[in-house]
Amino acid sequence: MCKGLSSLPSSCLEKAKGMRVKLTHMAETHHKNRIQDAKIIQDLETLLSSKSAVQAFRCFLCSEFSEENLAFWLACEDYRVSPSALHKAKASSIYSQFIVPEAPQEVNLDAETRDALLSGMDSPSGDTFNEAQQRIYTLMAKDSFPRFLRSHHCAQVAKAC
Repeated sequence: MCKGLSSLPSSCLEKAKGMRVKLTHMAETHHKNRIQDAKIIQDLETLLSSKSAVQAFRCFLCSEFSEENLAFWLACEDYRVSPSALHKAKASSIYSQFIVPEAPQEVNLDAETRDALLSGMDSPSGDTFNEAQQRIYTLMAKDSFPRFLRSHHCAQVAKAC
């Protein structure tokens, strides 16, 4: 023990040891939480389950002028959980916003998927957009998500955790 500490009363030393134990525990807990939160950005599926990570991903996509993919994916998620009474109106809205040629936020889908969607628009069901949503998810996972991981937007999410 250093000479400076030996001159302190034992009650001070005990309090200091107690504080050291508490601080060590807090630091370990913070480190564990940070590791768990960092998992948010390890794959697209877990990123999409975190509001803060989705927001950072959205900002990144906006900076690349490609936010339509995320907007479409989120609209499909909202559609999936909406009451079936609203499916026709929501399906029409999604179709006109993202699917039709020259749509305001047109997503990149192959002609076969577009045609399948068009034929399902008369009587949409809860899974009407499943295939298209999966294609866009795959596109984001292979294309924009890896770039996001290398971006300062991702680093900001990690810092915030």
